[in-house]
Amino acid sequence: MAIDLDLDSLSSQQLTDLIAQANQRQQEMQREHAAEVRARLVCLAREEGFTIEELFGHIPTRKRTVKPKYRNPLAPNQTWTGRGKRPRWFSAALQAGVREADLRIG
Repeated sequence: MAIDLDLDSLSSQQLTDLIAQANQRQQEMQREHAAEVRARLVCLAREEGFTIEELFGHIPTRKRTVKPKYRNPLAPNQTWTGRGKRPRWFSAALQAGVREADLRIG
Protein backbone atom coordinates (compact mmCIF):
# COMPACT_ATOMS: atom_id res chain seq x y z
CA MET A 1 0.00 0.00 0.00
CA ALA A 2 1.47 3.32 -1.04
CA ILE A 3 0.94 6.39 1.11
CA ASP A 4 0.89 9.57 -0.90
CA LEU A 5 3.16 11.70 1.28
CA ASP A 6 6.06 13.85 0.13
CA LEU A 7 8.63 13.07 2.82
CA ASP A 8 11.14 15.43 1.25
CA SER A 9 8.91 18.40 2.06
CA LEU A 10 8.72 17.58 5.79
CA SER A 11 10.96 19.18 8.38
CA SER A 12 13.03 17.10 10.76
CA GLN A 13 10.52 17.76 13.55
CA GLN A 14 7.60 16.76 11.34
CA LEU A 15 9.38 13.52 10.39
CA THR A 16 10.09 12.80 14.06
CA ASP A 17 6.43 13.39 14.93
CA LEU A 18 5.29 11.21 12.02
CA ILE A 19 7.57 8.37 13.10
CA ALA A 20 6.37 8.66 16.71
CA GLN A 21 2.72 8.60 15.59
CA ALA A 22 3.34 5.60 13.33
CA ASN A 23 5.11 3.69 16.12
CA GLN A 24 2.31 4.49 18.55
CA ARG A 25 -0.33 3.31 16.07
CA GLN A 26 1.61 0.11 15.41
CA GLN A 27 1.73 -0.63 19.14
CA GLU A 28 -2.01 0.05 19.45
CA MET A 29 -2.71 -2.34 16.58
CA GLN A 30 -0.59 -5.06 18.20
CA ARG A 31 -2.44 -4.62 21.52
CA GLU A 32 -5.80 -4.76 19.73
CA HIS A 33 -4.82 -7.93 17.87
CA ALA A 34 -3.56 -9.56 21.09
CA ALA A 35 -6.87 -8.72 22.78
CA GLU A 36 -8.81 -10.32 19.91
CA VAL A 37 -6.71 -13.50 20.07
CA ARG A 38 -7.07 -13.60 23.86
CA ALA A 39 -10.86 -13.31 23.56
CA ARG A 40 -10.98 -16.14 21.01
CA LEU A 41 -8.87 -18.35 23.30
CA VAL A 42 -11.15 -17.65 26.26
CA CYS A 43 -14.22 -18.56 24.18
CA LEU A 44 -12.61 -21.75 22.88
CA ALA A 45 -11.57 -22.80 26.40
CA ARG A 46 -15.08 -22.08 27.69
CA GLU A 47 -16.65 -24.10 24.86
CA GLU A 48 -14.44 -27.05 25.82
CA GLY A 49 -15.34 -26.71 29.51
CA PHE A 50 -12.11 -25.11 30.74
CA THR A 51 -10.94 -21.78 32.00
CA ILE A 52 -7.78 -20.11 30.77
CA GLU A 53 -6.31 -20.53 34.25
CA GLU A 54 -6.92 -24.29 34.13
CA LEU A 55 -5.12 -24.53 30.80
CA PHE A 56 -2.26 -22.08 31.27
CA GLY A 57 -2.12 -21.39 35.00
CA HIS A 58 -2.52 -17.92 36.42
CA ILE A 59 -1.81 -15.30 33.81
CA PRO A 60 -0.67 -12.08 35.47
CA THR A 61 -2.48 -9.02 34.23
CA ARG A 62 -0.40 -6.18 32.96
CA LYS A 63 -0.81 -2.75 34.40
CA ARG A 64 -2.58 -0.44 32.06
CA THR A 65 -0.23 2.00 30.45
CA VAL A 66 -1.15 5.63 30.49
CA LYS A 67 -0.65 7.59 27.30
CA PRO A 68 1.85 10.42 27.62
CA LYS A 69 0.42 13.92 27.83
CA TYR A 70 3.63 15.92 27.46
CA ARG A 71 6.61 15.75 25.09
CA ASN A 72 10.01 17.39 25.38
CA PRO A 73 10.34 19.59 22.26
CA LEU A 74 14.15 19.33 22.45
CA ALA A 75 14.12 15.51 22.69
CA PRO A 76 10.80 14.17 21.31
CA ASN A 77 11.47 10.65 22.62
CA GLN A 78 11.13 12.01 26.17
CA THR A 79 7.51 12.05 27.29
CA TRP A 80 5.60 12.30 30.54
CA THR A 81 2.11 11.08 31.45
CA GLY A 82 1.49 13.89 33.91
CA ARG A 83 1.56 11.43 36.80
CA GLY A 84 4.19 11.17 39.46
CA LYS A 85 7.21 13.38 39.90
CA ARG A 86 7.86 15.87 37.11
CA PRO A 87 10.80 14.93 34.91
CA ARG A 88 13.77 17.28 34.91
CA TRP A 89 13.22 18.33 31.31
CA PHE A 90 9.64 19.38 32.15
CA SER A 91 10.67 21.45 35.16
CA ALA A 92 13.55 23.01 33.21
CA ALA A 93 11.24 23.97 30.36
CA LEU A 94 8.79 25.63 32.78
CA GLN A 95 11.64 27.53 34.45
CA ALA A 96 12.81 28.66 31.01
CA GLY A 97 9.40 30.22 30.41
CA VAL A 98 7.76 27.54 28.29
CA ARG A 99 4.08 27.17 29.06
CA GLU A 100 2.77 23.81 30.19
CA ALA A 101 0.21 23.91 27.37
CA ASP A 102 3.03 24.19 24.82
CA LEU A 103 4.46 20.87 26.02
CA ARG A 104 1.17 19.02 25.64
CA ILE A 105 0.91 16.34 23.01
CA GLY A 106 -1.86 16.88 20.49
